[in-house]
Amino acid sequence: MQNYTEYFCAYCGESNVAFVDLSGGNYQSYIEDCQVCCRPNMLYIQVDEETLELSVNSEYVE
Repeated sequence: MQNYTEYFCAYCGESNVAFVDLSGGNYQSYIEDCQVCCRPNMLYIQVDEETLELSVNSEYVE
C-alpha cells in the first residue's frame, strides 16, 4: 500500500514527496509547503478504490 506520492510545486516546479493518509477518503485536498521554495501548494489527491493508486494535482495558494 503506497502512502507517498510525488507532486511538482506550482511555484518553482521542483519535485516533492507528500504523505497521504489513505483513511482520509478517496478525494482529499490540503495545503502543503514546498520542500524546496517553502511556498504553499494546494494539493488535490485522488485514490483509486480498486488499485489504491494515487494521483495528485497542485496549484498556487493565493
